[in-house]
Amino acid sequence: MFRYIFRRAAWSVPTLMLVTFMVYIALRIGTNPVESYKRINPRATKEKIQEYIDINGLDPNYVKGYFTWLKNFLTGNWPRSIKGSREVWPALKDAMANTLRLGTVASVVGIFFGLITGVFAALKPGGRRDIFFTTSAFVGISVPPFISAILLQLLFAVYWQRWFGSSLFPTSGVYPAGHVGFNLFLMLKFMALPTIVVAIQIVAIYSRYMRSSLIEVLNSDYMRTARSKGISERRILFNHGMRNALIPLVTIAALDFGSIVGGLIITENIFSYPGMGLYFLKSFGEGDFPLLMPWMVVIVSSVLAFNLLADIAYAWLDPRIRLE
Repeated sequence: MFRYIFRRAAWSVPTLMLVTFMVYIALRIGTNPVESYKRINPRATKEKIQEYIDINGLDPNYVKGYFTWLKNFLTGNWPRSIKGSREVWPALKDAMANTLRLGTVASVVGIFFGLITGVFAALKPGGRRDIFFTTSAFVGISVPPFISAILLQLLFAVYWQRWFGSSLFPTSGVYPAGHVGFNLFLMLKFMALPTIVVAIQIVAIYSRYMRSSLIEVLNSDYMRTARSKGISERRILFNHGMRNALIPLVTIAALDFGSIVGGLIITENIFSYPGMGLYFLKSFGEGDFPLLMPWMVVIVSSVLAFNLLADIAYAWLDPRIRLE
């Protein structure tokens, strides 16, 4: 196990370098960082422009430029943003914390209810309960996040204010304007609508996966053998069925958690939620290369890390799987 983890961790280093190199090239071609800097800083001198080129590794030779950027990145010599000359790490850290908070809460809620509804649907396939949950899941998957977000904003903010004099939930931000300090109640109130929007999709997806996986497991030969031995249905379901049914869901969950760090772009944009998604949209719109590259490194690193965790979880859920 430890040898496998070490080997995968070692391979993740060249993988990370290869992906970030490709991203580096794509961003240079897609955003033209030098021209973006000149556009936002029209009074910049030739010396300032050259300093910007040097610290960001924007050499005409892409390979040389990438390793210059990589050296500065690893040594902590990060350039400031081209707009406002802000430090990158504080902005990236705050955006990542906001996205992780929203994504984790929405994922926990969504996966929990998705697994429960999937189990209920699988226990009586073809029955009324199965049809209800299956239809609901199809509706949840089919409705785009921007539609559900707008409908929730209209219901709990616009119409709620008309009916009762004040909106039930805010529609943008993390805290009210001017708020200072930590307030759990306010934070949860501002997170309520975006959490519901994200959780709707997660519930629908995991409900479908859990239903199909559990039905397959419950109809397997070893489950019939367990029933013939007189083991109770409840014990069969929890001790044998659900554990084996969860194995294929581990990969999906790991990929989902890894991609959460990248930001929930549509949801965060609609709710003006200052997470990684909004961070990316603003940075890309301004062609802010110093902000974009660390963002990409965080995303790729999180995906690689959670893929490794998925493989380890495989072995824990099913001892027949060997990682060596």
